[in-house]
Amino acid sequence: MAVTPLHQPETRAPRPDAPRRVSILGSTGSIGCSTIDLISRQPEAYEVVALTAHRNVALLVEQARLLRPQHAVIAEPTLYETLKAALAGLPIQVSAGTDAVVAAAAEPADWVMAGIVGAAGLAPTLAAVRGGGYVALANKECLVSAGPLFMSEVARHGATLLPVDSEHNAIFQVLDQTRLDSVERIILTASGGPFRQTSMADMARATPAQAVAHPQWQMGAKISVDSATLMNKGLELIEAHYLFPVGPERLDIIIHPESIIHSMVAYVDGSVLAQLGSPDMRTPIAFTLAWPERMATPSPRLDLAQIGKLTFEAPDPLRFPALTLAREALLRGRAAPTVLNAANEVAVASFLDGKIGFLEIAKLVESVLSASNALDIPPSCLEDIYEIDRIARIQAEEMVQKLAR
Repeated sequence: MAVTPLHQPETRAPRPDAPRRVSILGSTGSIGCSTIDLISRQPEAYEVVALTAHRNVALLVEQARLLRPQHAVIAEPTLYETLKAALAGLPIQVSAGTDAVVAAAAEPADWVMAGIVGAAGLAPTLAAVRGGGYVALANKECLVSAGPLFMSEVARHGATLLPVDSEHNAIFQVLDQTRLDSVERIILTASGGPFRQTSMADMARATPAQAVAHPQWQMGAKISVDSATLMNKGLELIEAHYLFPVGPERLDIIIHPESIIHSMVAYVDGSVLAQLGSPDMRTPIAFTLAWPERMATPSPRLDLAQIGKLTFEAPDPLRFPALTLAREALLRGRAAPTVLNAANEVAVASFLDGKIGFLEIAKLVESVLSASNALDIPPSCLEDIYEIDRIARIQAEEMVQKLAR
């Protein structure tokens, strides 16, 4: 299998004496806010090209006033006038709409944070990849829904993918990508979420508030629910397949409740290399923001003596069937991962809206994967991905309506 290098040091590296030109896609989300926190601590080291947000115009205005980007974009067109009025008098270009977000992503930059959640992040992230710079990838769906397409574009345009997810970032730090044949296993760790020791009966009654109460990480509602079902780890398994092409059979998952070891790589000589750190997303973001150098962060430092012990356990496939669904979708290939992701997004949104129960999330995804006619579409371009996604969402919504009756 041909290997596409994730990092190419010669790719558009900025001069060490010049500020790094950066854009942040999804600046008002949790990843975007953490990125801005880091940049604001070293403002002289960065020049902000663009900030984009979905609907949180008040926070986007605050961020734009702080960082003075060349361009501020709100995806919701009806909020254009609000954004324009709030930034009047400042030398900041203002625009709105999804096309404007894609255009901002394509603007020349040394480094782009791809932090737009869900399928909405596909086109902007692809535009950033085609710019040929460093792309800090925090959008799982790009590789889950369109992995072959994205990796092909990365190679074609000489872009550098820098994984932001704590697990993939950890692997990136300890994996010898020049000798993948020496890798025995890549092991992604999972906290197990809030329901790791919860009975099936209690999980069936779980509320959205309980599902988003992650024991270790502060994240948005959707990704928190994915962590509770362990679908998040299933999506990360698919993502790892494209980032680190060692084959699905060499990708494993283990439960590690403390979230101190973020992932591990086991080599054929018996060595296991792990990356450790406190559960703070500013650490992996900083690794990509300063790459190939390192930068100081305010992240809490580990005190292993105080922590005392680290524990591990195998995931329970009966209680968390999302892992099996994700692995099966990966092995099935073609449109299956795209259908998996689309159905899961609909299922999670329906759970958060109180339309279905917690355990019905995985059941709904499984049903769509079993019955969707979108699986017959070969995904060869972004338009195909959107069509597969659209069909799968419609079928998922229909199943939600049946479950809600």
